[in-house]
Amino acid sequence: MNVKELDPESSPQAAFGARLRRLREERGWSQEELGTRMGYSGTHLSSVETGRKMPTLRLARRADLALGTDDSFEREWREMRQGALLEGFPEYVEHEGRAAEIRLYEVGVIPGLLQTPEYATVLAESAVKRGAIASEQAQERVAVVTERQAALLRTPPPLLFVVLDEGCIRRPIGKPAVMEAQLKRLIEFAELPNTVLQIAPFEMGIRRPFNLPITVLTLPDRSLMSYAESAQRGHLDREIASVLPMLTAYHQLQAEAPSQAESVAAIHKVRKGSP
Repeated sequence: MNVKELDPESSPQAAFGARLRRLREERGWSQEELGTRMGYSGTHLSSVETGRKMPTLRLARRADLALGTDDSFEREWREMRQGALLEGFPEYVEHEGRAAEIRLYEVGVIPGLLQTPEYATVLAESAVKRGAIASEQAQERVAVVTERQAALLRTPPPLLFVVLDEGCIRRPIGKPAVMEAQLKRLIEFAELPNTVLQIAPFEMGIRRPFNLPITVLTLPDRSLMSYAESAQRGHLDREIASVLPMLTAYHQLQAEAPSQAESVAAIHKVRKGSP
């Protein structure tokens, strides 16, 4: 693809790539030279410059450092990401990335923090097929999953408490190999020293306090925040009067759900095809 074939007006992703190339060429650098300065291959930068690959936050920050553009590429990336994600979600991710404790309850699908790249890709591509998002937005959604998971590798890591409705491990997403790898990932997650994983079985019935997905964060200053989504946007709640009862209900859910050992055994049964 040559310069004349690029259209920076076609999408924010294309505009990001066109600007990256323009600044690189102004300095007389080849893609390989800029790639060396940024820690990427020239082939990877070519894909970003031509809009074939969605830039990540890491790439945007390294572009700012290598090109001396302050944080302009990072700001451009964040503006681009806003269009790919549910309103309110990027703000939540910022808090999630520094939370001391994260409590999740999910219904239907594995939550992003535990998804394999293949599982996340199937979900994103299905949204494209439904016409809900564009293909470049799907790429960004998968990139955000990776970014969120990387943020949990900080020192010290946050405590993660996850309760999944049984439907999350039984609902097939993608081909059998995708689900097999995803279930294996759940078992590996349960083995980490800073995590607790429980499966809420169908027979819990009305003893389950939540009917919709919910997240409760404990921030470093021990303040609480909850997050939930509607079809239109994500909702953050910092009011202790409403978040504290949610935390109480989450503890009740954990008390009612089977132990982590029993939950891992249930995942193994699903992997073997047992009812």
